[in-house]
Amino acid sequence: MMAGAGEDSRALFGAGVRAALEAWPALQIAVENGFGGVHSREKAEWLGGAIEEYFFRNADLELDEVEDFLGELMTNEFDTVVEDGSLPQVSQQLQTMFYHFQRGDGAALKEMASHITQRKCRVRATAVTTARETDEDDADSVEEMEVTATSDGATTDGVCPQPESFCPDSQTIKEEDIVEDGWTIVRRKK
Repeated sequence: MMAGAGEDSRALFGAGVRAALEAWPALQIAVENGFGGVHSREKAEWLGGAIEEYFFRNADLELDEVEDFLGELMTNEFDTVVEDGSLPQVSQQLQTMFYHFQRGDGAALKEMASHITQRKCRVRATAVTTARETDEDDADSVEEMEVTATSDGATTDGVCPQPESFCPDSQTIKEEDIVEDGWTIVRRKK
């Protein structure tokens, strides 16, 4: 591989990493809501470089190692625990891009970054304050997040469209399956 081609490939890998991070709803929410403090945007930019460096120093990474690293960065830098199932997806994207980088496949890197950018959703989270009654009739304030995502101008609830999601209508709950303390017995189909 020529030095110029290696530098081009490295720049394409960096652009792909930035595209994946900019399209990641969990990171978008953390940055837009200042979960990383007043320097959240700078931390997000730094995150791209840190991930690139992580891949360059550790050439044979397993998917779970990448997930752990991303999860750790989100926890340490943005005080955010990612539980939306996106860590494996983003980790897989990054690992696939690094594979293309190692092979010097700049066309595949460009295509992947372009594909990620096209599928990018804008996510906005707003805090919703609710009151809960306690045994002493005091109201405790609880903050919840309401997330809306937009893709191609359309607004949807939740995160960007996911592959088929669980539909509650697909199972019928019989009245005898509801136990008096509020639990529901789930039976396997025969």
